[in-house]
Amino acid sequence: MAALSTDPLVPVTLVFGPELLLAERAAGAVVRAARAADADADVSQVAGSELTAGGLAEHVSPSLFATRRVLIVNDVQDVTEAVGDILVGYVRSPIEDIHVVLLHPGGVKGKKLLTALRKAGVHEVAAERLTRPDDQVAFVRAEVRRSGGRIDEHAARQLVESVGGDLRGLASAAGQLAADAPDGQVTGQVVSMYFEGRAEVKGWVVADRAVEGRTGEAVEQLRWALGTGTDPVLVTGALATSLRSLARLAGAPRGMRDADVARDLGIPPWKVRVLRGQLRGWTPNGLSQAIRAVAEADLAVKGGGNDSALALTTALVAIGTARAA
Repeated sequence: MAALSTDPLVPVTLVFGPELLLAERAAGAVVRAARAADADADVSQVAGSELTAGGLAEHVSPSLFATRRVLIVNDVQDVTEAVGDILVGYVRSPIEDIHVVLLHPGGVKGKKLLTALRKAGVHEVAAERLTRPDDQVAFVRAEVRRSGGRIDEHAARQLVESVGGDLRGLASAAGQLAADAPDGQVTGQVVSMYFEGRAEVKGWVVADRAVEGRTGEAVEQLRWALGTGTDPVLVTGALATSLRSLARLAGAPRGMRDADVARDLGIPPWKVRVLRGQLRGWTPNGLSQAIRAVAEADLAVKGGGNDSALALTTALVAIGTARAA
């Protein structure tokens, strides 16, 4: 692969990968840069299977009106061998003010052409799917900054857990949160309020605040969650899962790698780092007390008591006391 350039106005850009949002953005960056340099820039799109040698030669010929030209070739893996040869030749001997964007969805189709383009020094932009949670969190933080806001890692992870890994959905949510948040500061509470229809998210927010020793915030989140229709069972479930995960992490051998711990706990590696932070301040005895308190609350909300809100509030206070013991 040729050295990456920060200037999108290179002669030929190969966008490789299946993530449509990133591919669209890469192509869009070339178009915007061309039109910024020349308001009359001509932009054309064509499917690789429909691009002929003659058509390509016409597209990459200098304009009679001396304007910039941009050609976007979708599914370049479908071009004929003759067209592919012309593209490779164009990478080696480009024409000034003409920019070609080649979109390839990834995979092995068109491998011979890809190899030739790369050897010729094509500028390549990756459009791979972001499957690692850490990469998705980094994407969210970058999207919020792109929209003029700020978000910390904890809130970004909360957003990823709420929305899932679809980049288009994450980008939309990040932009909306940055626009709606006071002073553009996207906090965990802002994320929770935005996704108030997702009851399971509210339960996890209560659990996170509780095990971190932020009892007052946990009680506040609990009242808001119950007031907006969250089933109390979801809260006790989140509390129990969080505490059991902390107890299992506390019992893990010293020096054990996060990846191995994650595999044993059945969680992603990034979650191990979050749990290690939450584990600070806990003792084995304190965790046992907290787990018992949640078990009592679970019994109450499932029919053993008359007031679920009181049972859960009592459990949160007991968790805070156990952590401080």
